[in-house]
Amino acid sequence: MPKNLLIVESPAKAKTIKKYLGPDFEIKASVGHLKDLPVNRLGVDVYNDFRPEYVIIKGKEKVLKELKRAAEKAQKIYLAPDPDREGEAIAWHIAEEFKDEKKELLRVLFNELTANAIRRAVGAPQTLDRNKFESQQTRRILDRLVGYQISPLLWGKVKRGLSAGRVQSVAVRMICDREREIFAFQSEEYWSLTAHLAAAGPPGFSARLVRYGGAKSELKTAEETEAVVAAVKDQPFKVLGVTKKQTRKRPLPPFTTSLMQQDASRRLGFTAKKTMSTAQSLYEGVDLGPDGQVGLITYMRTDSFRLSGEAVALARDHILERFGKDYLPDKPNFFKSRKGAQEAHEAIRPTDVAYTPDSIAGALSKDQLKLYSLIWRRFVASQMTPALLDQTQIEVAAGQAVFRATGTVVAFPGFLAVYDQQQEKEEESDKEGEGLLPEVRRGDTLKLIRLEPAQHFTQPPPRYSEATLIKALEENGI
Repeated sequence: MPKNLLIVESPAKAKTIKKYLGPDFEIKASVGHLKDLPVNRLGVDVYNDFRPEYVIIKGKEKVLKELKRAAEKAQKIYLAPDPDREGEAIAWHIAEEFKDEKKELLRVLFNELTANAIRRAVGAPQTLDRNKFESQQTRRILDRLVGYQISPLLWGKVKRGLSAGRVQSVAVRMICDREREIFAFQSEEYWSLTAHLAAAGPPGFSARLVRYGGAKSELKTAEETEAVVAAVKDQPFKVLGVTKKQTRKRPLPPFTTSLMQQDASRRLGFTAKKTMSTAQSLYEGVDLGPDGQVGLITYMRTDSFRLSGEAVALARDHILERFGKDYLPDKPNFFKSRKGAQEAHEAIRPTDVAYTPDSIAGALSKDQLKLYSLIWRRFVASQMTPALLDQTQIEVAAGQAVFRATGTVVAFPGFLAVYDQQQEKEEESDKEGEGLLPEVRRGDTLKLIRLEPAQHFTQPPPRYSEATLIKALEENGI
């Protein structure tokens, strides 16, 4: 008969943990929260220090009964919900229901569902964290006060069924402010002028007008542009100068929750909800056949860039073996977390870098494989050397006009060999003309293929996508 009871949040997580702890442990799941504020009333005594009123969630009576039955037979009870505020609240509420059992209650925290992490946590249990529990309780009370006070106003003035919340109300305000900016925006016309040129050797290239008459080029109308075209089309196009420099592009840090949501939105088209549910399934465990149920990533709710020394060492071994010493920095890369980050949690990373996306693709769903690949590549790339980029800039003079062409070539890929940043490049502005450029010297005469004027209009700020809204909320400390 099992001597110990360990309680987690989800049945999937229970299945993964069971194979690591053996017959001395019975694993049960609370299936989320057991207690919450009542549904049909405020549940917060605003006249008595905002004291909350908790009740058993409808439908959870049976779960609680099963947990108590298992607790009666156990010598020790380990409370192992997720290692965040919500998990602490679940553990606290279970402990309150078990206070009459007079059994030893221990809190264990798993940042990843691997054999070592689980056995280490069970071997070094902790006490319940009142500060973390009260932090969650405060947020829950604020949600209730905002929601129950504002939502009825929305029902009367906008539409029934709408709800207001501590975060979503601020998000709606930001969206409305952006919409006002868009509505008030006055579009202005402007023009660009591109010269398509050929040197003595390939390739042909294009250069954008940057100065005219000694001043920065600011073409506002078709007439101004046509005047410049007429003035330079018969002029000799000569190389004014060539500038070459090498730049280093450092790898990005591993994922936090918000960075994972943003990148999954940009690269995979995932909503934040889809990203989190997919990450949850990777964290709780996937059946890998001979290896059984394995948790593939660390806990997916974190705002820290911290990485364990063991994980970094394994990543460095993999990089050295797979890519060679040129791709491995002398020392591990370190990334400073933002102020106020909860350093108790690690960044989101694979639990074992040996589980490459290709090696486990057959065990994952299409969405799981996409997200796991993103997490795996971002983590490995974070411990690689910078990319080296050769940047060349050519300035070409034609009468009073100066045109500029810019080219960037990857001299050494470094971390880009694993995690290319093409998506980020595409979102940066005014990158026209970047690419291969011919070998030219100052004073060389170039052949003008054609001049290409183009009309443009200034654009209002874009509407928020889910990814950019998440980023804006984070930047504003929400």
